[in-house]
Amino acid sequence: MKAYLSTLLAGLWLCTASAPAHGAPSPKMLLETIDFSGLAISPDGRNVAFRQEQASVERNTYDTSWMVQALDGASAARRVADGGAPLRYDVGSSINEPPQWSPDGRWIYYRALIGGEVQVWRAVSDGSRAEPVTEDPADVETFTLSHDGGRLIYTVGATRAAIERAEQLEYDQGVRIDRTVPLGQGLVRSGYINGRLATERMTGRWMTRGGLLADQPTHKVIVDLASLKNWNADAADVRAFEDVMPVTQFKAAPPGPYDAYLRARSRDSGEVAFGEPAGGKMTLQVTASATDPNSVTCSAAPCKSAVIDALAWRPGRHEVVFTTFDRDRGHAQSLYDWNVQTGAVRLIVSAKGLINGGRPLALGEACAVSAEAAACVTASADEPPQLERIDLDTGARRVLYAPNAALAQEVGPRAELMVWRDAQGQTFTGQFFPAARTGSTEPAPLFITYYTCAGYLRGGAGDEWPLASLAGSGIAALCVDEPPVDFSHLDQVARYDMALSGVRSVIALLSHRGLINPERVGMGGLSFGSEVVYWVAMKSDLLEAASVSSTASTPIYYELHGLQTPDFQKMLRNVWKLGPPSETPDRWKEISPAFNIDKIHVPLLMQMPEQEYLSTLDYFVPLANSSTPVELYVFPNEPHQKFQPQHKLAVYNRNLEWFRFWLQGYVDPDPLKASQYGRWEAMRASAQTGQAKGAAITASKSPG
Repeated sequence: MKAYLSTLLAGLWLCTASAPAHGAPSPKMLLETIDFSGLAISPDGRNVAFRQEQASVERNTYDTSWMVQALDGASAARRVADGGAPLRYDVGSSINEPPQWSPDGRWIYYRALIGGEVQVWRAVSDGSRAEPVTEDPADVETFTLSHDGGRLIYTVGATRAAIERAEQLEYDQGVRIDRTVPLGQGLVRSGYINGRLATERMTGRWMTRGGLLADQPTHKVIVDLASLKNWNADAADVRAFEDVMPVTQFKAAPPGPYDAYLRARSRDSGEVAFGEPAGGKMTLQVTASATDPNSVTCSAAPCKSAVIDALAWRPGRHEVVFTTFDRDRGHAQSLYDWNVQTGAVRLIVSAKGLINGGRPLALGEACAVSAEAAACVTASADEPPQLERIDLDTGARRVLYAPNAALAQEVGPRAELMVWRDAQGQTFTGQFFPAARTGSTEPAPLFITYYTCAGYLRGGAGDEWPLASLAGSGIAALCVDEPPVDFSHLDQVARYDMALSGVRSVIALLSHRGLINPERVGMGGLSFGSEVVYWVAMKSDLLEAASVSSTASTPIYYELHGLQTPDFQKMLRNVWKLGPPSETPDRWKEISPAFNIDKIHVPLLMQMPEQEYLSTLDYFVPLANSSTPVELYVFPNEPHQKFQPQHKLAVYNRNLEWFRFWLQGYVDPDPLKASQYGRWEAMRASAQTGQAKGAAITASKSPG
């Protein structure tokens, strides 16, 4: 480390002045942070509706509400309806779906999972009444209001009863294994879909899962909103909604392979604004309609140099408000206005962190925009989410709603933006929480998580490592953003090596500043972040403890996914350079933990979702039979990102206790945890014995 340090002192360090402080939010406080998303401004521009969500550990659920806030801030936010159970993507994260306002501003319409059904509901904006609009035997997938607000069209697939019958039939007669069955998880009713434990199937898009019968044809239904009578939509009915239907619902899409989430139709002109990939970024364009081959491209510098990740039309103007994020500022976001007619682009505001529609760096999560203002959710590494009004002409900002004010005022270490370069000149950014002073004069241990670090940093990517709680306990915590990656020419080993170089360099820099002890470093990660942890553990001696929540490439992993569509094998070959283990043995030996058991000596905590844990057995079992400390916990019915509050709190607490034990030698005196610490003490003794034996063997083989 010391030899490496001299090559890194020219690296750039930038941070805000911040003194570590005693105390910090507890894991439970972090978990129960109030989030909100799904912003939509009323037609008259006076109010913004949004959805509020908060975990309840005691009931192992989430409390959600639809809220309406006056944009002038003259009155407090009011609860207008129950939001139901959160609708979720297959990976576990909540779906952010704005409501739709009636033209007169009286009602908001939204999908809600209530009573085990996903229906369209509506609520009076003053909170006086909420009622279901649909009573379909199938869960509603999408819906759109007509331009005059008199009718609604919605989409459904197979009925709930048909899906449950199909699941029961498989249970009774056996599940036929084919390319759609997600091997490695329970075959029947093992994942949550629309709030119900359901049977899942692979959709053919990498790891994306859907429900049984999700591939069945869908159909559309019309609802008359005065009488609530409904009928199956015919072609003429569908055509009548084309001017208001989201562009993503059209079969005919604008030319080019741009992402479906970066599309927005002007309600004034019918024009479509969209983003299209170009050179690793998104170019911003406007076309007259969804099928018009001609387009106008934004050629101003912000449209070329920044990464565009959300857009919205400004009502009454021929202007597009778009959001960018800046990797050199730790993925902080900015709002711009593009005048399509003149081509001029104007910066509205540059934020410290996120300024969008509610979720960390979720593509398409735009602020809600009226003619005069934008309503945005803002958050930064140590500032929890709040709702702001941004004046589109002046950039003036005003906080409208701050339900996390008490959490924001909680005393604790404040995050510092770091920017540094490794020995190869690669720039990295991260958010650093200095360790609280504990009375010791020794430099603090350090915990690192690697991947993405946007928004309010509760637990890093995947939200499993309580960074502020670690810092408050005397362990400095650093979340590292992965630098830009060219996925069109990607070699996964080069990506791993870049991550290792970034981790090595920042440890050296923090050590040189006297802020951390380089001999007491821990690391944790989810998804690609887990892969980086495995790589750092195998390829270096930097770590004293580690924690993962996802698997790595192993022979078992390869076989469990071997029946998936050819695109899966193509991805493994193109990115990981992996074919069958017998065909590419050298690459497997380089990448997979299963072939590097002898190189993994760091104490390893594995907290895995049930969907993925089987893929770890060809390295967990050998590690468990070695002197390397390792523990595996499996959380039932959890997908890639765990979401059940009780599970998440258990993960938070165990990670905090794991790193305090291995990096600080701390043992919680709680008698209920005696067995846990007894196991860990035995692991440490076994590891020390194994290391002593290894050293003796090495010494006996040395010449002389």
